[in-house]
Amino acid sequence: MSQTAKTKLSTKGQVVLPKSVRAAHRWKPGTEFIIQDRDDGILLKPKAGATARTWESMVGCLPYAGPRKSVKEMDKAVAAEARSRK
Repeated sequence: MSQTAKTKLSTKGQVVLPKSVRAAHRWKPGTEFIIQDRDDGILLKPKAGATARTWESMVGCLPYAGPRKSVKEMDKAVAAEARSRK
């Protein structure tokens, strides 16, 4: 994925990343970056593990085909597993 976009440095030293670039990389407000100074410019890389993970972003990551479980049922299962590992 290679894009070319144009932006300006503000009087406060800020650079706005174009919406198309942010969307393509799924960068959200608050994403932290590492800046590497290079001879021909700078390299902006998201900080490892900096992707904000919310519960909503994690739901559905693992497949489950069984019946729905309540929070109470899940808590009970977690507690039972913790007891079995002691």
